[in-house]
Amino acid sequence: MRKVGDAAIAGVTVVSLCAGIWLLGGGSASHAPPQPSAAQSGTAPIAPGTAPAAPGAAAPALPPSPPDRIRVPAIRVDAPLMGLGLTPSGSLDVPPAARKNLAGWYEAGTTPGETGTAIVAGHVDNAQGPAVFYRLGALKRGGRIEVDRRDGSVAEFTVDAVEVYDADAFPDEKVYGAAARPELRVITCGGGYSRDTGYQGNVVVFAHLTGSR
Repeated sequence: MRKVGDAAIAGVTVVSLCAGIWLLGGGSASHAPPQPSAAQSGTAPIAPGTAPAAPGAAAPALPPSPPDRIRVPAIRVDAPLMGLGLTPSGSLDVPPAARKNLAGWYEAGTTPGETGTAIVAGHVDNAQGPAVFYRLGALKRGGRIEVDRRDGSVAEFTVDAVEVYDADAFPDEKVYGAAARPELRVITCGGGYSRDTGYQGNVVVFAHLTGSR
């Protein structure tokens, strides 16, 4: 079982994000979403003269407050957030596919900015084309993610790593496990693509809180 805070999420957590319905509907594989390179992995060495993997010290945790919006300037994401629960099978529910510029957060878990691991998920595409996290795999280490919170504050996160995993090798504890500082995971589909099964894995962004305003 995958753990998020005190709640358990089954091993099919984000499978319903991954059908690849745009490609199935006639989109070309040449237009598949970007995938992170090995250089963006949390274990990759930092090349001389480049930014560190996680610039900036971890910021103090914020009090709990539901998030309303996520922004990732480097990949042109500016999207509202809706609360997500669990399906009867125990998997994480997903935003309505028809609303391509909508992401969701696991509202029974940690809120972004408080101590622990907060989870945000969104579609990579829908029947009309690219969706909110289509370019997530292009995000770089050191990138910025901002989350507007309902209490009026903005939680500012710095990207530590961008990784892609096959569905059958998804590192549950690494992605969903408890954290001693405020951390964020942003998840969409990725990896290999098959017309029979859709996307065969997930892109996961790992980030930690480095500021607020």
